[in-house]
Amino acid sequence: MEHEMRAEYEEGVLPHADTPVKIWHMVRLEGTTAMCGRDLAPAAATQTADVWGTPQGEPFCHSCGAMYLREHPGDIG
Repeated sequence: MEHEMRAEYEEGVLPHADTPVKIWHMVRLEGTTAMCGRDLAPAAATQTADVWGTPQGEPFCHSCGAMYLREHPGDIG
């Protein structure tokens, strides 16, 4: 299954290109529900799953990370 990273923002903040990301979550491709169960804004920024585990993907949701590793055990750095 394909995945991508989707941003979560501070409560009440609308996603824009210059909005700071509170935390990154992993979602199934083009989804808006994080693997940890959090609903994310459809307009939230996304990044490829290849960024997971790099400085560009931080801060990252620990719960999503655990779920992602269960599906992709070979991705451990």
